[in-house]
This record gives sequence, C-alpha cells and structure tokens, in this order.
Amino acid sequence: MSQNTWNFIFIGVSFAIYIGIAFKSRAASTKEYYTAGGGVSPLANGMATAADWMSAATFISMAGVVASSGYDGSRFLMGWTGGFVLLTVLMVPFLRKFGKATVPDFIGDRFYSKTARFVAVLCAIFICMTYIMGQMRGVGVVFSQLFGIGIPLGVLIGASIVFFYAGLGGMKGITYTQVAQYCVMAFAYTIPAVFIAIILTNNFIPQLGLIGDYTQGNAPPVPFLEKLNNINTSIGFSKYTDGSLSKIDMFCITAALMCGTAGLPHVIVRFFTVKDVKAVRKSACWTLAFIAVIYLTAPTIGAFSRVNLIEKLNNTSYSEAPSWLAEYETTGQMAWVDKNDDGIINIHGAATSHAAKKNNNVFISDNGKPKYPASDAEESLKTGKHGERLLSLKPDLTNPNELYFGTDIMVMANPSMAGLPKWVIALLMAGCIAAALSTAAGLLLVLSTSISHDLMKNIIKPDLSDKEEVNYARIASFVALGVATYFGINPPSAFIAKTVAFAFGLAASSFFPTLLLGIFYKRMNKEGAIAGMVCGILFTIGYIVYFQFLGGTKDQWVLGISPEGIGFIGMLVNFITAFVVRSFTPDPPEHIQGMVDRIRRPVSAPGEENEAPAAMH
Repeated sequence: MSQNTWNFIFIGVSFAIYIGIAFKSRAASTKEYYTAGGGVSPLANGMATAADWMSAATFISMAGVVASSGYDGSRFLMGWTGGFVLLTVLMVPFLRKFGKATVPDFIGDRFYSKTARFVAVLCAIFICMTYIMGQMRGVGVVFSQLFGIGIPLGVLIGASIVFFYAGLGGMKGITYTQVAQYCVMAFAYTIPAVFIAIILTNNFIPQLGLIGDYTQGNAPPVPFLEKLNNINTSIGFSKYTDGSLSKIDMFCITAALMCGTAGLPHVIVRFFTVKDVKAVRKSACWTLAFIAVIYLTAPTIGAFSRVNLIEKLNNTSYSEAPSWLAEYETTGQMAWVDKNDDGIINIHGAATSHAAKKNNNVFISDNGKPKYPASDAEESLKTGKHGERLLSLKPDLTNPNELYFGTDIMVMANPSMAGLPKWVIALLMAGCIAAALSTAAGLLLVLSTSISHDLMKNIIKPDLSDKEEVNYARIASFVALGVATYFGINPPSAFIAKTVAFAFGLAASSFFPTLLLGIFYKRMNKEGAIAGMVCGILFTIGYIVYFQFLGGTKDQWVLGISPEGIGFIGMLVNFITAFVVRSFTPDPPEHIQGMVDRIRRPVSAPGEENEAPAAMH
C-alpha cells in the first residue's frame, strides 16, 4: 500500500473513534458540559489531562526546537515539567476544595467582586486564544503534509473537527475522547523513537541510546552526543550541548513557562472532573506518569532527527536526495536554493559567515520563511534545473546555507529520514493530529465556559437556564474558533512552541500571582488582585506586541529578556502592584478571610469529601 493509503487508514480510524466517543458522551447538562459530572476516575482523568497537556507545541514543536537549538530547547522541557509540579502542589488541591469549576469563578468569589471576575474572564480569553492559535497552526501543519495542501486549508479542516466534538460533547465528551487520543499519542511518539534508536545506536531504549554510542556505518562507535557535537561544529554550528541564550533570558523563559503552567485555566479545570480532593491527588500522580512518557522521549527524537537531517542531506546531490525532501518542498516545509550552482545541498551554520551570524536565512525574507509564486501564476509551475521547487524570494548570498527546514516538521519528517515502515509514519501522523486536537478542544471549552458561565451567567444575565447557558457556550466556541483559525493561518510567531510560550507568559503574569495570593494570603483584597492582574497582563501583552508586530528589535530587549520570557517580569509586576495597592486599601471582609483559612486545609473536612463544584449545582 502507498503511504497515503496508510495515512488515511490510521487517521480515518482514529477520527471515527474520537467522533463516536464525543457523540456517545455528549453533555446533557451544564454540570456534564463543564466538569463531566465530576465522576471521572483518577486513572482516566490522568490520561485525559496528559492528552490535554500534550499540545501541538509539546508533540510537534518541542522536539523540533530541541533538534534545531540543542541545549537551549531544554527550556521547554524544564519549564513545562516544573510547572506541572507547581500546579499539582500549589493550586489544584486547594482550588478543588474551594469547589469552583473555573478560574474566573474562584477569583470572582475569593475577591468578592464582579469586576475581578470580569478581569479574570478577559485574561482567560487572551490566554486561551493565544494558546489555541498554536494548536490550530499545528493542525494546519500536519494536515498540510498529510494531504499535500496549504497550511491555511489544513487549519480550516482541523477547526471543523474540533468544533464538532468539543462543542457537542463539552467536558464529558472531551474527557473520554482525550483518553483515546493519549493512547494514540503515546504509541505514535515512542514507537518511531524505538525504531530510530535501534538504527542509530543499536539500543532499543531511546533514552539509553541518547547517552550511548553512535553505531551506524563502518566507523568505530563514538558517544552519540559527541557525534552530534562533531556534526554541528563541522558545518559551522555551535556544539549541540552548548547554549546560546543568555543566562537571564534562559531563566526568565523557564520561570515564565513554569509559573504560566500553574495558572493555565484549561488544565486546572480538568481536576474538577474527579470526585474529591483525594482523587485529585491520585489523578495528578497518574498525569505526571503519563506526561513523563512523552517528555523523556522528546530529547531523543530531537537529537535523532538532527543527525538524520544532516547525514542524509548535507553534501548530497539534489538529484540523489531522498524522496521525502521533495514532498516537504511541495508543502513549503523545506526549501533548497542552489547558491553556488553545483547541484549539491550545502548546510551551513551561522558561524561560517560573519554576515550571517545574526540570522541563518537561506533567502532574503522578513520572517525567514520560504515564499512561492501564486498558484495561478505561470512561475508556480516551473522548477529549477535540478528539479527543485522555485521560490519567489531572492537568495541571501551573504549566507552560504542553502537548506531551509521548518522547526515544526522535524518530528513528522524523522521517520521518513530514518526510512521507517509506512505504517509507522502513518501512526505518527495520527499522533500529531491527536496532540493538536486534544489541547485545542480543552482550550475551546475553557473559552466558551468563560464567556457563557462566567460572563453571561454570573455578570450579564443571571437568570439564564441550563439549556441557554450551554447554547451560549456553543456559540462562543464557534466565534472563538473562528478567531483562532485566523491566527492559526497568520500566526504571531514562526514556530508553534514560541506562540504557545506567549500564552504561558500571559498566564504567569495574570493568573498565577492572583491564584497564589488568593489561596495563601488571606489579607489580599479585591483592589490589589484586580490591579495586579491588569498591570501584569497589560505589561506582558504590550511587550510581546511591540517585539512581534511593531518592529521591535533584539537589541531593545529589556535586560536581554525575549518576549518568550517577559511573562516572568510581568508576574513580578503583578505581585508588586497587588501588594502596593493592598497596603492602601481595606482588608477583605472577615468571612472571606475565614473562607481562605478553610480552603488552605488540603484535606476535606467531614461532609466535604464528595462536594461537587458549587457553581455547577
């Protein structure tokens, strides 16, 4: 069978399972729509939460970032892993005991203010919209490669699927769909890694292969990481195990990812689907175990794909290049420009050219990405003399590098690079789609909940019936998905993980300090909380917008901190503002302080064990 046939079989079967589960588990009440009725087992919820967490940024882009930047890519591994520990230790048990199913619910009641709730709703919308942009981009990248279509059309196809099962099933449908999606993702991520580890290192455990010996070819075995460093330095890149980010930027990015994780509304709400606080702790342990399967494999995939890419393509005649290169050229994920007219693919690092040290662009482009003639133009049908797809961009002749490859396609391309069986490639494609769809669905639910429950039900129209509330949620899902689809087609960043990192920065600068103070500092009042959220998120949004859209340059970064890491500074702004404002305003009412004392007891008091989220009764 052809590769396309295998792809259609695996994708079709997985989609049939997802849609069938969503239809069978569709929500019949607001309680089922928002929290799946609170009756999900810890094991199932742990698997579903892991799937929710394994976004396109994690599954597709994280290993790609590791492949392209080496040590610097560890910021995502450290930040997201550490952040999930913070979330499960500092946030979830207390929020679950409080009994509110959404972050704006908690903030509105804890800070006894509709204004606080409204600000929290706005923050949730900004965070989730930024996050879902990356997921829709990931969906588009996968569908583009799968069907040989443009990324915009791929985004539209993915959006339609997400709306169907997220809008229909709510949290109940999403939860059980995500269980199936995690199973697909786990196999799709680990099986190719095992195959490639055997080929490159003669070790069937990928993690041991990474620290073992490179055994391919007739040369004597050498430590794999040494081989990787030698490959990099031989063509002008820095050592794979060395970092290029400044220490302060590395710290701020990692801290923003950690604190942002602990404030993510779509992950927090997942722990309201279980019975009680005890089940929350079990669910968190299961989640960490399931996440570890993917996170411990990502560095191996990144390193393996780096070796495969350079070994298979560098100094190779284009006419003799593997067929997968032309396939990725067709979809715009790879591009080759023959700058010296020798027909040979030459890969060079920035260190090989003084002029290229600031960038390693293959061609002259504002964003470094390839651009092709319009599909209806005569030039679009032309190829170069070696058969390569022609670009509508001029080559950057100050830079000897001839090969462009998108960071986000390294995971997808790796099995093809290694020459793995067609069914393995098809399985990976199914996993990539599952990763993007699972998180997109969870984010969409939080967005719709913030609008229907927190905004409409609790602020604008308190007399909404359950049926009207669910209908508003579905309308909100449609509108939010439309906006996310637009930005998935026109993303704020060149690669998925960076776009998602912005969302974590927004969560770190808005929700994390507010939740932390709301739980552990009973004297924090509404004025301080509101001022902190507003100042923190506005500072972070302003910084990101300036450098991503308004022409800000790297030399203008404050203290050398990138837009990815500015959320940490925004978090400090939030804390400082909240404490300053609180010092000049009245303490919270006594009953609010007493409520905080009660929720700080992580173990429920007698009679509270089976308490369902209060907002859902």
